Amino acid sequence: MGEYSSITLGIMTLTVLVPDDEGMTVLAEVPRVLPVRYQWGEPVPPEAAKAEVLIPGKHPPGEQLWRTLPNLKLIQLLSAGAEDWVGKVPDGVLLSTCRGAHGGSTAEWVVAVLLSMYRKLDVFAAAQREGRWERQSADTLQGKRVLIIGAGDLGRHLRRRLEPFDARCTMVAMTAREGVHGVRELPSLLGLHDVVVLMVPLTSRTRGMVDAAFLAEMRDGAVLVNVARGAVVDTGALVAELATGRLRAALDVTDPEPPPPGHPLWTAPGLVLTPHVGGAVRGVRGRSYAVAAAEIARYAGGELPDNLVHGEY
Repeated sequence: MGEYSSITLGIMTLTVLVPDDEGMTVLAEVPRVLPVRYQWGEPVPPEAAKAEVLIPGKHPPGEQLWRTLPNLKLIQLLSAGAEDWVGKVPDGVLLSTCRGAHGGSTAEWVVAVLLSMYRKLDVFAAAQREGRWERQSADTLQGKRVLIIGAGDLGRHLRRRLEPFDARCTMVAMTAREGVHGVRELPSLLGLHDVVVLMVPLTSRTRGMVDAAFLAEMRDGAVLVNVARGAVVDTGALVAELATGRLRAALDVTDPEPPPPGHPLWTAPGLVLTPHVGGAVRGVRGRSYAVAAAEIARYAGGELPDNLVHGEY
């Protein structure tokens, strides 16, 4: 690209450090933005001294990187979660998530596991492997009451996908608002629903939210689905409930993650377990960069990004 500059044709531009070629291509199309390629884990290029925006790798860097970015004003994540970054960003630097990029694929995973569980696809797959033609009735999503805890982007995507199956959705957020219940109402809601889906960020308020008391309030035969973070659920309490057969669960995230060899989650009855792949679908990087580019464009235009982290989220 030749010599980098913070001024192009007399118009101030925003220098953005980008960790891969796909991001370079996307950010090059954003007005007033100059993308600069860097390699995560290696010394940043000299142009970093001008950079006001950093698109990082998965985990927060050490203090050494911050010292090479004296003009840093904004960190734009490619993930929807920010728990690894809260409290680790230099003072005065804004933090923005990629909320909006992963809602569709994560909601799709929830629908997939519920359909698989209710329609006994694992049972029929086992029969196929054994060469058995064994008909039996199954359950259905039709008429199921689904409690969605987390009424943000993920929760809204899930509701849109479940309602065409004639499932009835109830939304819950940390604070009640029109059409959405508050978490204080959970004790009176849990026993009324067939499915409870966790789609909340991991914060001090949600860590361990699903404990033994929470699970005890769920109705017999209900399904707990976690696509939030593993630490939202007390793993020991969940394993104890699964062992009785009273509840079933589908987990895309666990605590610990991954479960070590011999951990009870590997053999817990009534559990569908996947390795944190709810958002791991074709095209996810492009969708992430589309959100990141929109956030950076707003910032370059003098506005605050929509997905700014305030406090813990």
